[in-house]
Amino acid sequence: MTERPQPGGEGTDPRRRIPRTDHLLAHPGIAAAAATMSQRVVVGIVHAAQARARSGEITPELVEGEVLAALGDRPSASLRPVLNATGVIVHTNLGRAPLSAAARAALDAAAGYTDVEFDLATGARSRRGAGARAAILAACPEAEDALVVNNGAAALLLATTALAGTGEVVLSRGEMIEIGAGFRLPDLITSTGARLREVGTTNRTHLADYTDALHPGTGCVLRLHTSNYRITGFTSAAPISELAGPCRDADIPLVADLGSGLLAPEPLLPEEPDVATALRDGADLVIISGDKLLGGPQAGIVLGRAEVIARLARHPMARAVRADKLALAALEATLEGPVPPVLDALRTDPARLCERTALLADRIEGRLVPHDGRVGGGGGAEVPLPGWAISLEVELAAPLRTGDPAVVTTVQGGRCLLDLRCVPVEEDGRVVEAVLAARAAARGRG
Repeated sequence: MTERPQPGGEGTDPRRRIPRTDHLLAHPGIAAAAATMSQRVVVGIVHAAQARARSGEITPELVEGEVLAALGDRPSASLRPVLNATGVIVHTNLGRAPLSAAARAALDAAAGYTDVEFDLATGARSRRGAGARAAILAACPEAEDALVVNNGAAALLLATTALAGTGEVVLSRGEMIEIGAGFRLPDLITSTGARLREVGTTNRTHLADYTDALHPGTGCVLRLHTSNYRITGFTSAAPISELAGPCRDADIPLVADLGSGLLAPEPLLPEEPDVATALRDGADLVIISGDKLLGGPQAGIVLGRAEVIARLARHPMARAVRADKLALAALEATLEGPVPPVLDALRTDPARLCERTALLADRIEGRLVPHDGRVGGGGGAEVPLPGWAISLEVELAAPLRTGDPAVVTTVQGGRCLLDLRCVPVEEDGRVVEAVLAARAAARGRG
């Protein structure tokens, strides 16, 4: 029996042929990679290839090629672009609202040094995000002032903390909401030290339930839009227009968290509340998310009375939850630019979508079927958006998700449904290529 050579010993141990780290790092192609990624990342890829050679997975002669291939294929970030073929417009798992071309250009412009808190004319410090604030107020004249923070939950946290402190937040039992991933808004509110004063019942809360709860220790009255579910049947809720008077008489702010991000009424979603109407009805503060139906970046936007907004802006927590320059730039560009992609997808003409889908179905040997789209992101709950999809073999769903481009579809009724509502028209050719590649991959595995 021949004794196996030991590492570092004499003999024919192939591991002695593994290229040294310094030799690999000196290779022109590998050295050039340092211009686009850190030395730590490059060295890590080199060590991983060497480890594979030591374990016998590859031969030492393949180490250099594997390192070059890994460096060439490595993206600058792990997030992968996907084509959203689910028909869900504000898809939380896919990053919610896709930004408009104008917003993307604004992100690029804001990536370096900017005048985010600097007045170039005077050389003095200025109000942070003044441009985004002006764009919000121009888009929603009903608001006296506006404040932007990093997301909707942060806006609610700041509002209840600044207004209630350790006092009471009055909230209907029918609005004790849990959103995605088990996140409960009542838990968020009480985490600050505020106390919830629950009023009414799950299905019926009357104006008297609110007014009976008001006292000097009440910090604010909160209305949470039940955006991701509906309670129907024997129900009752006090509208903002009825609550506003008693709250104003008691000098207690009325806060409405609408969530979905509509600044004005949307005819296609008549039951979805909007900021302008809530403010006209008497809400002191209205909270929305920037990355839902507004169509912009992740942001929490608070609009309303200047005096109440000022209380939030002065609170120490405002610093911790403020929006960064990239979000402010993208938000301003979204509001001042063309109709964002989410609203284009929402307002898609079913007849034109049918024609486009039918043409693509013929090219990929699929079948045209009716398919209702959805708003998603907690907006327009239970509201179908009539449309169409391409029915494909169910085994294509996985290779489509993992292909290049990654195409995310819906699996339903034993079929893979490809909905073009949220796919830009200019991407149709890539969708065809992706389906053909996925079908070839599926056949290869079979």
